[in-house]
Amino acid sequence: MIRIRRYGWQDGRVLPASWVLIVPVKRLAAAKSRLRGAAPGVPHERLALALAQDTVAAAVACAEVLVVTADPTAARELAALGARVVPDRPDAGLNAALAYGASLAAAPGRRLAGLTADLPALRPDDLRSALTAAGGQAGFVPDSAGYGTTLLAAPAGGPLEPHFGPGSAAAHLAAGVRRLDGPWPRLRRDVDTAEDLAAARRLGLGRHSAGALASTDPCAVSH
Repeated sequence: MIRIRRYGWQDGRVLPASWVLIVPVKRLAAAKSRLRGAAPGVPHERLALALAQDTVAAAVACAEVLVVTADPTAARELAALGARVVPDRPDAGLNAALAYGASLAAAPGRRLAGLTADLPALRPDDLRSALTAAGGQAGFVPDSAGYGTTLLAAPAGGPLEPHFGPGSAAAHLAAGVRRLDGPWPRLRRDVDTAEDLAAARRLGLGRHSAGALASTDPCAVSH
C-alpha cells in the first residue's frame, strides 16, 4: 500500500480530508492521439506519461489524489509521486473511470473532484484557488477553448456526475453545474494538439514534460 504522509492514505484506510482529486489516465499507447508526432524525437508514450506526471505532481501538493488507470507504467510512475492508484476496472472511458474512482473515494465530510491528466503547466496554487472557488457547490473549470472541462468539483456531500467528452462545458452547464472563472490559465491549459503543447510551454511546463522535451527546439514542435 502506498502511504502518503500529508493527506493520509495509510494502511488501507482513507483518513478524513477536504478534497480527493480523481485523475483518470488512459493506456499510454492510446492516450493523446492528436498529439502523436507533435514533438519529433520524443516517444509518444513518454510524452503522454509526462503530461500526467506533471498534473499529478501539482495535484498531490494540495489534495489527496486517486488515479484510475489500466496502464502499468502510468500506475507505477504516478504512485511514485504520491497518488493512490487503482485499476480502471470499468475500462469504459473517461466518465466511467471518474465515476468508479468517485465510488471508491466517497466518504462523509469529503469533497470529490475530477481532474484531467493533461495539464503539464498546472501549479498547486491554481488548483487550490479553483477548489476554494467551488465552495460547497458543484462547479467546473472550462478549458482554454471554453468548450471542454479540466476540473469538475462535486457539491458538498454530493456525488461526482461527470459529463466529459466533446462539448463537456455545455453538458455540465445543462446539468446545473456552475462555471468557475478565475485567473487560472495553467489549470485551463489542457494539451490535445501540438498548438496546445506550444501554448503550455509558453506558460511554463512542469519538470516531467520539460524534461521529456528538453532535447527538442520549441520551434521544432510540429504543427
